[in-house]
Amino acid sequence: MMLKNYYYSFKSALPLRICDDIIKYGTQQKPSLALTGGLQNKINPLTKKLSQKDEKDLKKKRYSDVVWMTDKWIYKEIHPYIVRANQEAGWNFEYDWSESCQFTKYSKDQYYGWHCDSWEETYNDPKDLNTYGKIRKLSVTVSLSDPSEYKGGELEFDFRNLDPDKKRNVRKCKEILPKGSIVIFPSFCWHRVCPVKSGTRYSLVIWNLGRPYK
Repeated sequence: MMLKNYYYSFKSALPLRICDDIIKYGTQQKPSLALTGGLQNKINPLTKKLSQKDEKDLKKKRYSDVVWMTDKWIYKEIHPYIVRANQEAGWNFEYDWSESCQFTKYSKDQYYGWHCDSWEETYNDPKDLNTYGKIRKLSVTVSLSDPSEYKGGELEFDFRNLDPDKKRNVRKCKEILPKGSIVIFPSFCWHRVCPVKSGTRYSLVIWNLGRPYK
């Protein structure tokens, strides 16, 4: 899909006190190791952990700690920017549900390799009417940390689908750097978080769902 805008940003949009409140709330919860698609089914029901092999394989692609949040006050702060980006970027995607917010802590050497947030198939649990038959359409990343608090951890996009030969076309998303900045992009866009070299990078991610494209 060719787009005029592959991401849309709002610099320092979220008030600093809100960023600090989210960090305080998130760090008070018990974190879990961030997973990739499919690994949830491999967690041992007794130990609540992955096998050593599965965890080793996971960390080759993704290594970070996450906390899940569903608090309405967080959505209230961010949802207006999703609506604006969808309109102003010219996407006009139809969506009607936001998944749980993912509060992520990236410490030294933690990262998330190249990936897309969307999958080939729709959510298929008929018991969950909020997600059933839907796909991820719009991804949101909120910077909760000041860039002086960490090194590395850059958010990068790869617009390889712009090139006929599919060579990498990597762009650093500098717009995410100021604390409180919000970046919104179609969930099928390739992106990554580079390894953090020092300090701690906190972020918040929200995926927004809708029926498959027509």
